[in-house]
Amino acid sequence: MPKISAVLIAQNEEDRIDNALRSLAFCDEILVVDGGSVDGTLERIRARAVRLIERPFDGFVAQKNFAIAQARHDVVLSLDADEEITEGLRRDIQGVCSGETLPCAGFRIPRVTHYLGHEIRATDWYPDWQLRLFDRRCGRFAGDLVHESVRVDGKVAKLPGELIHRPYRDVADHLQRIDRYTTLWAHAAHQKGGHAPPFAAEAASAFAFLRNYIFKGGIFLGGIGYTISRLNARYVYLKFAKLKALERS
Repeated sequence: MPKISAVLIAQNEEDRIDNALRSLAFCDEILVVDGGSVDGTLERIRARAVRLIERPFDGFVAQKNFAIAQARHDVVLSLDADEEITEGLRRDIQGVCSGETLPCAGFRIPRVTHYLGHEIRATDWYPDWQLRLFDRRCGRFAGDLVHESVRVDGKVAKLPGELIHRPYRDVADHLQRIDRYTTLWAHAAHQKGGHAPPFAAEAASAFAFLRNYIFKGGIFLGGIGYTISRLNARYVYLKFAKLKALERS
């Protein structure tokens, strides 16, 4: 049976890191790379039987690839500090790791977001397929300043078990992240020569709201579906508006 290395990166996650680490107890190794926490994250990590490496944060892609390279085993399960493995997913992972080798180069996992006390199974947030279980000899993280993902060379399959995602502590945290990530997106797009046509922000934002609220079922979630749809549309509007501002400057 191939052994599994669970790898995480963390920074100031004292309120969420325990749940993530607890859900990974079935793995043969748990490795956390901390990017400079100043809260109680390090103490919580040290209280558990996990490996800890402290390394200054230099971007999500670089930090995650460093963590993968430090793992003791080639089969890697990558998790964020705001995520948890469900029991169903644990069984699925152990099932595909029951042979002599991993049957595919990587596996995609559906991710369900928990937001403001609700389990969100609509809008752009679900199913949010993530490639997180893979053989590091044929896969690594790639991407820009935001929205990094694993790319593998080989066959990819899907697992039915879900990954729990708790990305926002509250609406204020959500708005702060929207502001930060749209700024990063705009700078990355600008550096690549990206262009925001006239009214792109308005048109893309309107379509994003309709897609989330109507076409992807946010309307059936009640008020929380409306809130998510509006905030997803806000994200789209800001990233194009900030790109246009960079073009003008």
